[in-house]
Amino acid sequence: MITSVPNHNSKFINPLFFLQQWLDRLKIEEETTARRIVKLIPAQCPFAREIEVFGKVILRIPPLCKLNPLYEQLIGLRFRALCFLAEHCGEDITPYCS
Repeated sequence: MITSVPNHNSKFINPLFFLQQWLDRLKIEEETTARRIVKLIPAQCPFAREIEVFGKVILRIPPLCKLNPLYEQLIGLRFRALCFLAEHCGEDITPYCS
């Protein structure tokens, strides 16, 4: 999602623009920080659920992650943390990818 810079002529200013930019620019420089980020941000959307009664699905809750305005920035941050662990720490990241 590409967000343009807010200006005074715009009718709608994205209130999360600066937070999105901050997350995009955040650099990972320490192994402990990278590990925390990878553990805090899930690899898959944890919200998709199926509610069953007596073996029959009565309600499906779709994944709502794409509705989160910070979704792309958080996934990008997790990806950068995984890359840091693989490139700078020489760590096998396959256990974090499932």
